[in-house]
Amino acid sequence: MAEYQYPLRADWSTDEVVKVIDFFTKVEKAYESSVEREEFMNHYRLFKKVVPSMAEEKTLCKEFEESSGYVAFQVVKLAKESVSGDLLKM
Repeated sequence: MAEYQYPLRADWSTDEVVKVIDFFTKVEKAYESSVEREEFMNHYRLFKKVVPSMAEEKTLCKEFEESSGYVAFQVVKLAKESVSGDLLKM
């Protein structure tokens, strides 16, 4: 896996930073290999606890996309359209 710029905020706790990085790592995994739908959705739910605002989510995902080329929204959409047990692969 390559290293990317993760969009982080200075006012987040260490636990919150870990949750956000874990989510973006799962997005990377969906593009670079595959990730189980349930694993991805669990990390997305934790991410949403840190970033409940849809506007902030879009901003963070755009920042990550600019750094990595990976579109988090597409992985989230695929996960929501998939069923439990599916592997997500972009």
